[in-house]
Amino acid sequence: MADFWRHKTLQQMTPQEWESLCDGCGKCCLVKLEDYDTAEIYHTNVACKLLDINSCRCRDYQHRQQQVDDCVRLDIENIQSIQWLPDSCSYKLIAQGKPLPDWHHLLTGSRDTVHQVAASVKQFAVSESEVKDSDIEDHIIQWVD
Repeated sequence: MADFWRHKTLQQMTPQEWESLCDGCGKCCLVKLEDYDTAEIYHTNVACKLLDINSCRCRDYQHRQQQVDDCVRLDIENIQSIQWLPDSCSYKLIAQGKPLPDWHHLLTGSRDTVHQVAASVKQFAVSESEVKDSDIEDHIIQWVD
């Protein structure tokens, strides 16, 4: 079904449909910092070492969790509880019964649209391999969805 996301819940989707929902923004692959006293999450522009910043895709998606200890695999159980996902996240939108954004590749037919409308991290992310751990706090950003 070409527009499966309009007729299926996340629970009803096949693994292939689930994977195709990813809009390729790369925002979930940015390093987050947590204040242990308040549990507040701070987003940074520092990308996981596996993120290809140009394409906003993982360089080793199949083995990412073996290579990155804190890589979170989005699934039907945790999609509602992960507070740091951006409001534009396709999984979050579908879980909330909302439509996909107009720029989503399932609507436009192009994986480049997310970059063309500046909805991805391509324009501002830096690789964690280029940032010292002691400097990560200098990379805190505010989301603008």
